[in-house]
Amino acid sequence: MRYGRAVQRLEMIAERCQRVSGLWDEAPPLIGAYAFGHVLDGPDQLDAVQVALVLNHPAEELTWCARPTSCSGLPHLLELEKAPVEWYWRPAVWPVSNHVIVRPLRIWSHDGVDAAALGALASRAAEPLRLPPPDPRQEDEQLDVEIAASLAYLHSVEDGYWDREWRAEHRGSGIYPESHLWDAVHGYLDLHDAVRARRDASGSS
Repeated sequence: MRYGRAVQRLEMIAERCQRVSGLWDEAPPLIGAYAFGHVLDGPDQLDAVQVALVLNHPAEELTWCARPTSCSGLPHLLELEKAPVEWYWRPAVWPVSNHVIVRPLRIWSHDGVDAAALGALASRAAEPLRLPPPDPRQEDEQLDVEIAASLAYLHSVEDGYWDREWRAEHRGSGIYPESHLWDAVHGYLDLHDAVRARRDASGSS
């Protein structure tokens, strides 16, 4: 898609976040939306926009790449599946940034749509508004926390996978038990590779 269309898509997502957050009287689960990836570099063309959505949800259920059934209705409400959008959940108790979500740009929060960020993005001038890079030591520590949580989540999915009740609870909205297993495996292996790459880079320096 063209860059201008990608920015428009992010604007639509931010506006949907604002509308959806009003569906809850108290403590809405969605508390932030961030753009990240190639769109922040301002290319003329890109395949998809990438978005991180921050939820007030237990971290152990929102490990990397996990998509719990309790959140299965949100993608439909946010209309994330109507255009090329690659999206990830992030728990509020963890940093939104990680090895994939690098210096993201906040486009929505409880304060509303971040018009300044979206305007800067449209002008290809978002760099000053992006989150700062994390401290390398804190980033390493966070990776350790997340890979441990991801492994625990993978074990929980494996333990329940053939249980009839678990399978019934983890089916719906186009998601199946196999989807949860794939997400758990993919998330853990992706974190495993990220940890190994950082350790190799540190050892070679």
